[in-house]
Amino acid sequence: LRKEIPQLGYKNSFSIYDEYDKRKLIEQCLKDLNLDTKKHPSRGIAHLISAAKNELIDAETFAKDATEYKEQIAADVYKLYQERLYLCNALDFDDLLMLTVNILELSQETLKRYQDHFQHIFIDEYQDTNRAQYMLTSLLAKAHNNICVVGDSDQSIYRWRGADIRNILNFEKDYPGNEVVILEQNYRSTQKILKAANSLISNNTGRKPKNLWTAKDDGDPLTAFEANDEHQEAFFVAKTIGHYLERGAKCKDFAVFYRVNAQSRVLEEAFLREGLPYKIIGGLKFYERLEIKDILAYLRVLVNDDDSVSFQRIINRPRRGIGQTTVDQINKYASDNNVSFYEGLKNSADIGALSKGARDKINDFLRLIEKLKRKVDQPLVTVVKTVLEVSGYLKSLKEAADMESQNRMDNLNEFLNVVGEFEERQEGLTLGRFLEEISLITEVDKLDDDDDSVTLMTMHNAKGLEFEVVFVTGMEEGLFPHARSMHEAEELEEERRLCYVSLTRAMKKLYLSSAYSRSLYGTGNFNVRSRFLAEIPADLMESAQAPTIAPALEDAELHIGDVVEHKKFGRGIITELADDKMTIQFENSGPKTLLIGYAPITLVK
Repeated sequence: LRKEIPQLGYKNSFSIYDEYDKRKLIEQCLKDLNLDTKKHPSRGIAHLISAAKNELIDAETFAKDATEYKEQIAADVYKLYQERLYLCNALDFDDLLMLTVNILELSQETLKRYQDHFQHIFIDEYQDTNRAQYMLTSLLAKAHNNICVVGDSDQSIYRWRGADIRNILNFEKDYPGNEVVILEQNYRSTQKILKAANSLISNNTGRKPKNLWTAKDDGDPLTAFEANDEHQEAFFVAKTIGHYLERGAKCKDFAVFYRVNAQSRVLEEAFLREGLPYKIIGGLKFYERLEIKDILAYLRVLVNDDDSVSFQRIINRPRRGIGQTTVDQINKYASDNNVSFYEGLKNSADIGALSKGARDKINDFLRLIEKLKRKVDQPLVTVVKTVLEVSGYLKSLKEAADMESQNRMDNLNEFLNVVGEFEERQEGLTLGRFLEEISLITEVDKLDDDDDSVTLMTMHNAKGLEFEVVFVTGMEEGLFPHARSMHEAEELEEERRLCYVSLTRAMKKLYLSSAYSRSLYGTGNFNVRSRFLAEIPADLMESAQAPTIAPALEDAELHIGDVVEHKKFGRGIITELADDKMTIQFENSGPKTLLIGYAPITLVK
């Protein structure tokens, strides 16, 4: 592309803009078009432009096809954005493919030169290619027809990223005289796991028929477990893994899959209670996610004016026009006068380097904080909802209207579940006590980074991996298959492919769990078991019973002064007992407040 791009008027020395550069340029375009960046967030516009480029749709064509208001706005930005890229002699990542295709289509001489240069083409994961990749391949391969692609139509699970399953399904039509080699022998899974996967995926029509088989033994049946709710489901997973570990298994042999990231929170808490080390692939642990850390920072400043770190985290989240230069000036004032960041904010009139505009924005922020402080004595769920709405945080995510923002909103709704559950367990729970208990969870969260950990991940992140034992959780209609996919045949088939990928990650044992009721995204639902469970033959399945809570401390009579041993914090003495909670003074970790019956401790004496 560097060699040939002068054909499109660019210089060979073009820059490649990353996602951050791209967003900054789009924001500038929005301003120059007199469009409100709050109403039209750059992230959502960038997503629409990227999707168009992956389909080889230029700005002019995009504008002609735009019917909805959001698309029309994006079309105006797309046009100006491309003009600005050209002036900057810059390309974004999507241009690398799109402009290469453009050159090959515009110049027959250039096309022939590269066809003769690349006479043999080999492509892996062909089922995941998009329109631009398909066209690039077609242009280069059509002269010599020396092309070999490897792929599995049953593992096409990235439609939301632009992947087009038709590319692999139509390969034989695109390249007549081809030879198809079907690889059906499987070296990973047992016969029963493969029979289950074969039966499931046979319900799809958009696929190349094949039937996986193995020379391995039949293996154990798949185990289905229907929990009363998501907590019992998580407890079942943690307890089952614990039983394996008692028999000599290693944590790294286990993986737990879920459809959406918000499901991980309950699983993580169950693992913490059982003292099981875990790692999350393709995502942060629940309490380490940006949006959760943001809301916790808001809550912390409401109870502690001196928490300068939390103040600096939230002062421009969502964006309020208070930039880093302003923050630096306040920090300098606070340091010079030996006061907190908050005091520096309140004394902004004394900071000569700040403009009137900056001081006005700071005063608006302080009024917001004072307004929120007046709400702290309300029920905690109300406090959190008020913070999310009054701060503008939730509004900014809704306006972004892309998948990342939707995931963040899902996680914030799940956080509301956390708050609600804490309130149910403790009448009259204060914000300060809640933050203290959350800090215990986040402290444990970070203790074990050892490689020998249970793996937690979304099903999309599981592709290409394998584990001795796999748990597929949330097998319920509306969750898996996802509600957004249940009313369109192609989307439903993609969900089934995602299930197929999940099943075929297991080498020896597979657990499939569902919950009769589940609280997710702040809403409680009663659920029907996933249709995917019904598509697996009954003779390959067995049912599991709900585990019972270990009686170690639940039935034991506890007293102040008892010595206990905790799996993470070590030895300590019980100093306080109140309802379902106990306070323990640990020798090395100090005082901790824990739940009786859930804390992984044993009575020493």
